[in-house]
Amino acid sequence: MHNLPIYQVDAFTGRMFSGNPAAVVPLPTFLKDSVMQAIAAENNLSETAFVVVEGPGKFTIRWFTPTAEVRLCGHATLAAAHVMHRSSEGRLEKMTFDTMEAGKLTVRVLGEGKYQLDFPTDRPKKVRKSDQVRELLGVRKIHAMYEGQDDLLVIVKSQKQVENLTPDFAKMAELTKYRGVLVSAPGRKHDFVSRCFFPQTGIDEDPVTGSAHTLLAPYWASRLGKRKLRARQLSKRGGNLTCQLKGKRVRLTGRAVTYLSGQIYLEKLDL
Repeated sequence: MHNLPIYQVDAFTGRMFSGNPAAVVPLPTFLKDSVMQAIAAENNLSETAFVVVEGPGKFTIRWFTPTAEVRLCGHATLAAAHVMHRSSEGRLEKMTFDTMEAGKLTVRVLGEGKYQLDFPTDRPKKVRKSDQVRELLGVRKIHAMYEGQDDLLVIVKSQKQVENLTPDFAKMAELTKYRGVLVSAPGRKHDFVSRCFFPQTGIDEDPVTGSAHTLLAPYWASRLGKRKLRARQLSKRGGNLTCQLKGKRVRLTGRAVTYLSGQIYLEKLDL
């Protein structure tokens, strides 16, 4: 029997039962991909982060949705940093996470339960507006569309339009060129708001998506002429982020709250 520690953290929120829940599994070494994928499917959260300690404040991280491994994940990195900081009894004030495809990610502790993630920016490239995308989102008009490295960014006119979206997830899942679809507009109380949909990787709507803001922040910084922005993701759970552009990097600031800790009981498998 192999017992593995597991934590569940609500990320990009200072209040339990909101933000985006992520599972964090610290490991001495990575398990077989098939086993990590099975654990992520069993957790049935938008992401499970697997973290290996490489040295003081240095880690390697991988992220799995219930159906696939992903290149980059913000909220599960925030959750992992929260777990590692708490596990060190607060000694770790800066953490570096090596990744397979996204380079080095840095997380700094700004205060109790508050963290700043340093991620590479994803520069938006304008593409032609599509009636197919307009129809699958259920909107009358699209202001503009952009491609990022992973996602399609759709800009609409108002926060109300974002709130009232009724996507056709089956049709959206057919957009296999993209990891997901981000829909954004100017906010009433925030610089911008968004909703993020990823049926292509088994997540119809993600509650709060840190990695999406590596694309959203450069777009809105350019449009609004601001390098520091307040963002709100308008999912049912909801979440808040502060985004700050620093050259080719974006700093995402948010809070995290531990929901549970426990153990995974694995029968003796070929690990």
